[in-house]
Amino acid sequence: MNLISALLIAIGLFFFLGGSIGIIRLPDFYSRLHAAGMLDTMGLFLSMAGLALYVLTDFSFANVLVAIKIMLIVVFVFITSPTATHAIVDAGVRAVREPWTKDKKGGNPI
Repeated sequence: MNLISALLIAIGLFFFLGGSIGIIRLPDFYSRLHAAGMLDTMGLFLSMAGLALYVLTDFSFANVLVAIKIMLIVVFVFITSPTATHAIVDAGVRAVREPWTKDKKGGNPI
């Protein structure tokens, strides 16, 4: 059980790393938000699932409550993260942020 929870946490951290690299490396506002929104949500789900599984290795009523609270955090983030990402993209559209295209010359447009 500890091995499975450690594996879930490690895979979740890998998704967090991918999201962080995506924020740094991707060329424009919209693709950076995509990397942040998608990979961070999946990384949180996997790492929190691993933590909940780790808590449940010592089965007691208190640990079950902790695991339920962890899963409620995941549900809350699954609701709020896409909503927040959509609101930020909408603000970018209203501020007339142009998406990056291949025909633009130069480096990293900000």
